[in-house]
This record gives sequence, C-alpha cells and structure tokens, in this order.
Amino acid sequence: MYWMGINMRRLGQAIKQQTETALGAVRQAFRGTLNLVKTADNIQKVQVSGLADETLQDVEFMQQFGLTSVPPAGTQVVVLPIGGTTSHSIVVATENGSYRIKGLQGGEVAVYDESGSSIVLRKGKLIEIDCDVLKITAATKVDISSPLVETDQVFTAQGQINGNGGMAIQGGSGASFTGNVQQKNGSITTDGDVRANGKSLVSHKHKGDSGGTTGEPL
Repeated sequence: MYWMGINMRRLGQAIKQQTETALGAVRQAFRGTLNLVKTADNIQKVQVSGLADETLQDVEFMQQFGLTSVPPAGTQVVVLPIGGTTSHSIVVATENGSYRIKGLQGGEVAVYDESGSSIVLRKGKLIEIDCDVLKITAATKVDISSPLVETDQVFTAQGQINGNGGMAIQGGSGASFTGNVQQKNGSITTDGDVRANGKSLVSHKHKGDSGGTTGEPL
C-alpha cells in the first residue's frame, strides 16, 4: 500500500507536469499595439506589436457586420491566437483612449473618429451629430416626419422649393426674389406699399384728362 501511494503521487505529478507543458505550448489571448492597417482585402489585415518586441504581420481584423473602421496607429488591441497558435491570430477588440468620447451615461452610445466627428445617442431619445460638413445622398428622396425643422443659419436650396402648407417669413431683411414671380388662385394683400418699376401703388399720380395730374389713389 505504501509503494502504491508513492506511485499514485508520482503519477499525479507526472500528469500535472504534462498538462502544464501542453498548456504552456498553447498561447492565450494577449494585448498588443496596432501599427498599421491594410484595407484592400475583404477582411482587413493589421500589423501588431505584441509582447517582448514581437511583431505580428497580416493579422486578420474581425469586425461586426455593418460596422467597419480603420483604427489609427497606437490603438490598443486584443489578439486571440486561434488554436493557441500565434501564426493564426485574429484581432477581436480595439480601444484608443485618446479619441474615445468620455463622460457618457449608462445606456448611451457614441460613434466617433480620429478627427473629432461624432454621433452620440443620448438619453431621452436625443441624437447629437457633430461634424464640419454633413453630406446626405438619397437617390429618391429624404423623408422627414417632424412637426418642426429648424436652422439657426442660412438655408439654401439649389433646386425648386415646393410648399403645400403655406409660407410665413418674418424678421431679418424680409424676402427677396430674382426672376419672375407668378401668383394664381388668390389675392396679394399688404398694409404697406407696392412699387413697380419705381412707381408707387400708394402715391402714384396720372396725367389728368384736362391737363395737370391727378391726386394720389384713394
């Protein structure tokens, strides 16, 4: 029994040593620093600096469907060796604290880039878009369902402006038109004057039938 106990302990130690040796040959996930990104292929490839000054080339950069990005150099990454083999690794996560939007509350979401442009989904169903130029390309139309659309600066339309609910303009320098203006199915009403070719509708005069000039319109 004594020798059997010793043999069992030796067997256990041998199994433990073999297991540790096998696990030691299987590389676990590790952190690295991104150096560059190749974007031409169907799956982006990245160069990553890992541990002990090692450099991994053409590591596949896996991203969620519908979302893609090219992280700048210096971004921290999580590298997962498939099957524990470094030569078959993929990048599964990235983080760059220099550009990440900070101070978000629980449940809020942000999309951002290196230049500072961002889309932030705030609490209270508020979406904030911050950029220098916002370009929207819609082949058929842009359909906005809202009781109010506002801008605090100039609104310019390169094409025709159509309105079905009337139009009200106030403040500023009033309204000005270049080109012909046509009005149908209604009247034009004003409590001011109307001038045509320099002639006032309110104060114009005509030559009288018996000479002289008429008085101003009543």
